[in-house]
Amino acid sequence: MKVIDLRSDTVTKPSKEMREFMMSAEVGDDVFGEDPTVNKLQEKVAELLGKEAALYVPSGTMGNQLCIKAHTQPWDELICDKDAHIYNYESGSIAGLSHVQVVPLNGKNGIFTAEQVEEAIRPEAYYLPKTRLVCVENTHNRGGGSIFPIEEIKRIKEVVDKYNLKFHLDGARLWNASIATGISMKEYAQYFDSVSVCLSKGLGAPVGSVIAGSKEFIKLVHRYRKAWGGGMRQAGILAAAGLFAIEHNFQRLAEDHRRAKYFANEISKISRIKIDPETVQTNIVLFEVEGLTAAEVCQIVKDNSKTGSSLLLSIGKKYLVRAVTHLDVNDDDIEEAIKILKAHFN
Repeated sequence: MKVIDLRSDTVTKPSKEMREFMMSAEVGDDVFGEDPTVNKLQEKVAELLGKEAALYVPSGTMGNQLCIKAHTQPWDELICDKDAHIYNYESGSIAGLSHVQVVPLNGKNGIFTAEQVEEAIRPEAYYLPKTRLVCVENTHNRGGGSIFPIEEIKRIKEVVDKYNLKFHLDGARLWNASIATGISMKEYAQYFDSVSVCLSKGLGAPVGSVIAGSKEFIKLVHRYRKAWGGGMRQAGILAAAGLFAIEHNFQRLAEDHRRAKYFANEISKISRIKIDPETVQTNIVLFEVEGLTAAEVCQIVKDNSKTGSSLLLSIGKKYLVRAVTHLDVNDDDIEEAIKILKAHFN
């Protein structure tokens, strides 16, 4: 049975060409700072983001949490959207690792305003937690791949500076935002003290994220990376995949966006499916099926007996089904996915 996997853009597998590039990578001991391929990747991402330095880390979660740790002290407080990845999908690490609490804002599709940030900032008092950090996610996963408007980022930056706070960007899918808007990664990143970008989602590398910021900041997170077990030795084999991905798979993200928008438009014609195709901005599609939970929908299409293929989707929220386009899905796969949904929910 053919399997069409739209659960996430993390399911991509390295291509033959990427594997060959990884196998030929020059390596050294990265804990000593001597892996030339890791160093090249870090320099490349720092340049793309317009930052002084960068650090390769095993995962996006580690990248975000290292930044939070470096920007805060225990008993501080950070502000983010209520559906933010750092708040929902990182195993409570803000509390567990940094001993910081969260003020979750009620954004729209993950997008909040400067006014909401300013309202959430604590006044100075010994009995109150200290507001220290504001975190933005762009694109926003639970917001359906929504793009955080750069004009709002500028307005939030003004508030951050007014109150002497730090500003972190969870840019796991910043690549997608850049391709969709034509705004460079550097232009987005300039407003933030730290940025984390992922290599193993739409770009298709098997492992890794990169943090970028000032030299002083990266020196600090480098120490925390070691303390948290993130120091790797001949990591250039993995870093090479990131270099290949940036070179070959960055611009092609436009294809994922095209397929996601087409998919959303077609399934909007299915009688039991609820979706506004206009909300799809990048490669993530969220939709509801009347009368069913997301878990029930996922099971029905996975076990599909009507068309001969299995469709893998994921749960966005209790009633929101999530489909994500990526480089291992082609136009024929999208047509078959639409056919399966029509067979069950029309």
